Amino acid sequence: MNLVPATAEELAAELAEANSKTRTISLCGNSTKIGMGGPIAPAETTISFSKLNRILQYEPRDLTISVEAGIAYRELTLALAEHGQMIPLDPPFSGNSTIGGIIATNCSGPRRRLYGTARDMVIGMTFATLEGKLVKTGGMVVKNVAGLDMGKLMIGSFGTLAAIAIVNFKVHPIPPATRTFVQQFATGSEAIAARDAVLKSALQPAAIDILKHSGYYELLIQAGGSTAMLHRYSHELFAARTIEGAEEQERWNSIRELVPRFLAEHENGIVLRVSCALSEVGPVLEALPAPAVARAGSGVCYGCYQRFEDIRYLGVIDFAPPAVRQNFELWPQPGADFAMMKKVKEMFDPQGLLNRGRLYGRI
Repeated sequence: MNLVPATAEELAAELAEANSKTRTISLCGNSTKIGMGGPIAPAETTISFSKLNRILQYEPRDLTISVEAGIAYRELTLALAEHGQMIPLDPPFSGNSTIGGIIATNCSGPRRRLYGTARDMVIGMTFATLEGKLVKTGGMVVKNVAGLDMGKLMIGSFGTLAAIAIVNFKVHPIPPATRTFVQQFATGSEAIAARDAVLKSALQPAAIDILKHSGYYELLIQAGGSTAMLHRYSHELFAARTIEGAEEQERWNSIRELVPRFLAEHENGIVLRVSCALSEVGPVLEALPAPAVARAGSGVCYGCYQRFEDIRYLGVIDFAPPAVRQNFELWPQPGADFAMMKKVKEMFDPQGLLNRGRLYGRI
């Protein structure tokens, strides 16, 4: 059964109906991340967000916007840009990704170093529960009996707890200009040393990424601000090559879409995500095969493998073909708080109906 609700109220009603009849449920936006997370178990009811795609309220002066979960990130980005504003999440698959999918998978990109992730940009949310209720968080924050912000629970939950219907963001002004500084190094340790020099300085770039290519490493630093500010970066990073304008935009688009491009070129490709301390970024990159990219100012690294058998580093398998997701451990060490996560799942979905297995096969 395929359902396409047109309002948040319809979404809640359809969830309640499926729950009352113990029907398994899957949620989908544009399915750009169909290969991410755990294996998708067959479901008796599929709910699409294709009609929940509107901007509900936008106050440019207040730097806030409220949108339905099915709106595409690209469409939202264009609407904000008309007012010189942005939501700098920089997710992969950004051309067709929906806001609901981005928030549910907690995707982010290069500029997380300065602006943070979805948890830093989402200021409110409305989600529909299996009981058919619409829960609003933000402002007067709704909390459950354990004192947890339920809106924050939805971020990164892969739709296993409830269905995100509406998301409220704080938006950021687009900087008047940007400039990117590029340096190449023969070894990862050299690239890390250059990164450390920036981190120890007074500079506050938006992005610090290190790309591992076959045979060399590349450090890219993006800064945004006034002409005077960019001149300071140019003075401090005088040894780097500078790119601006269309070339700069194309380069960062390429970095943001590294994972989607690899997966498109390799049918059985696997992407490993490793979260680590900043001091560990160098050793992690050394251990990962090329192509690999590190959010070197945040401590998140992504390595691309053509075969599962080649993986030698412990991390979370973000993307993999169905055979790998069904037969191998995707999240080897979920951490000490996993027991609490299972209790939260039981609280929201005691019958285990919603997006079964999507949270890396564990929930």
